[in-house]
Amino acid sequence: MAFSLFNIGKSKEPVKNQVVEVPLAQIVPNRYQPRQVFDQTAIQELAQTIDEHGLLQPIILREYETGKYEIIAGERRFRAMSLLDWTKAPAIVEKMNDQETASLALIENLQRSQLSPVEEAQAYQQLMELNKLTQSALAKGMGKSQSFVANKLRLLQLITPVQNAIMDHKISERHGRAMLSLSEDQQRDILMKIVNNDWTVRQTEDEIARMQGKPVPSEVEAQKQRELFGLDEELTVKKDDAQDQPAKEKKAPKKTKKVASRVKVSDPRIAVNTIKESLKLVNDNGFETKVKETKTANGVELTITIVAPTD
Repeated sequence: MAFSLFNIGKSKEPVKNQVVEVPLAQIVPNRYQPRQVFDQTAIQELAQTIDEHGLLQPIILREYETGKYEIIAGERRFRAMSLLDWTKAPAIVEKMNDQETASLALIENLQRSQLSPVEEAQAYQQLMELNKLTQSALAKGMGKSQSFVANKLRLLQLITPVQNAIMDHKISERHGRAMLSLSEDQQRDILMKIVNNDWTVRQTEDEIARMQGKPVPSEVEAQKQRELFGLDEELTVKKDDAQDQPAKEKKAPKKTKKVASRVKVSDPRIAVNTIKESLKLVNDNGFETKVKETKTANGVELTITIVAPTD
């Protein structure tokens, strides 16, 4: 499924790869940035890296008014440069309309898999509204099953405090799903109990059953209920992680997805950026990686060298 599913890349203007310096004072964040929570410690670490090694990849902007620019990709780098008191940012300026800008920003963040479950759901909702897509069409374009997208969107039915708790990693996505059948007042009550008592998902499910006058489900019954809501399809965390760990121990989960996105990217820079982000996982495991980037007539040629760690 091509990127054109989201009406991106239809501009007749040629793509300009020239890197220019744009004053930071003239740059604003993307209005459709799906990521609402930024890890300030990670931004500070990124700023330190940029300060030591320079900015390895320019941010991508579009000029929405004369002398005013909106970020398409690279808000974390923009924030890091601001911390360093840089006055100008190396950037590539693209020609895009509002719809293309919003869609590309949403997809670019979804491909990085760094959004919280609620932010991911909000991104799906915005893509559907911007491009007048059904859940089925969106799922096909993103390389997901329709049930995966539908179950993510159900998180938006939770009250705002619960959604915020998921985004802040105070509770897990599974805690939130367990509350979908509750009224707003009941959700507030259960949320407070989860946070104050560090309840596991199983403890949360048991309390909800008692609140609703239902028998407390056995582990087998609880597992069947989670499967009914598509949890096993969506999440790749281990069962004991979901059942035995208290809520506050999930503050910084690393989200791993088995199903890779099948959206084809028309701009090779986005594809290159995705590859570089993936290589960070390789580096974290002790390997040394080197990337040689060469522009070609049709795109970009990457030569990747991976050196095994030495004992």
